[in-house]
Amino acid sequence: MANAGTIPMTNPQSTAGGGAQSQPPIATPAFRAFLSRLTSSTRQGLSQRRPWYELVDRSAMARPDNLTDAYSRIRKNLSYFKVNYVTLLVVVLAFSLLSHPFSLLVLLGLLAAWFFLYLFRPSDQPLVIFGRTFSDRETLGALVVLTVFVVFLTSVGSLLISALLIGVAIVCLHGAFRVPEDLFLDDQEPTNSGFLSFLGGAASSAAAAAAAAPAVASRV
Repeated sequence: MANAGTIPMTNPQSTAGGGAQSQPPIATPAFRAFLSRLTSSTRQGLSQRRPWYELVDRSAMARPDNLTDAYSRIRKNLSYFKVNYVTLLVVVLAFSLLSHPFSLLVLLGLLAAWFFLYLFRPSDQPLVIFGRTFSDRETLGALVVLTVFVVFLTSVGSLLISALLIGVAIVCLHGAFRVPEDLFLDDQEPTNSGFLSFLGGAASSAAAAAAAAPAVASRV
């Protein structure tokens, strides 16, 4: 006697569970919005930089008469070349990290941990490691402890501090020897504009992207 044909059956719970497991570990739309706004803010800030030939004009270099003159020059040059100086600091920091690949990998891993495990992780997707579910408070505490350990208790922190000090020394040395009389300081933008507004725009963009992602404050 021939066997009766069987009707294929599906378990809705297993299907729903599989759909939940297939969710990406990071909130992709919010992450893309964050990167897009950060990129646009960076381009806007870099568009306000001064011509580099003005920065390296050897004819405008002269030794300051005294410390007061040097301080006055530094203030004026910081106001005029602020975007160029920040770019120079970033270049020095990047060169220091590239010359120490291990520190660069550690920082990238730490940044990825913040992004994937907390900032842009979907709120309805708990963090599970080795079969244990971690709450958002536990995840935040672990990331804070890891950040303090990496920055202050390893060579990464000393590398970052030394690179920033070298960059600041270069900026102050250039600002003290660059004569600012030929700079059009009166035509500058207001104090609350320029690169400082670019930083504010980047911060607001990050806040808006974070608002699109699960709210961080609701996790604490």
